[in-house]
Amino acid sequence: MDDTRKALGSWISGPQAAAEDAGADFGYRGKRLGLPEDGPGSIAPTGRRLGAVFIDWVLCQLIATQLIARGDTGLASICTSGLFLLMSVVLVGTTGTTPGKRIFGLRVIGLGGARATVVQALIRTFLLLLVIPAVVWDRDTRGLHDKAARTVEVRA
Repeated sequence: MDDTRKALGSWISGPQAAAEDAGADFGYRGKRLGLPEDGPGSIAPTGRRLGAVFIDWVLCQLIATQLIARGDTGLASICTSGLFLLMSVVLVGTTGTTPGKRIFGLRVIGLGGARATVVQALIRTFLLLLVIPAVVWDRDTRGLHDKAARTVEVRA
């Protein structure tokens, strides 16, 4: 009975918890990437990243609705996506941050620690707009969009 309960408990907790119970040490988020555990340069918290994307999206939506006639919501949605793509590629590719990321104290860097390139920003943003790659994470909470672009979002 105890073996069944233990097996069920490990299934509910997930594979990482079961591996940790067996003695595996995964460390903190970002350890295997060579990032610090806390402070500047550490992996950005999920809540801050979501807040930054929300602010950037709302900013692009406000601009799009002012550029497009208010009655055409389909065109405004396309314009919002285009503005988001343009803003993210230009700003992340040149400064490593967007207005939302700056407000939340975040920046995007390449895996080597250097500023993300424009090509990396383009790959990352395009996949971010597809949504699904952004919500599939690894144990460092890096989405597939960051893995494909070889980038990581860190605290500034």
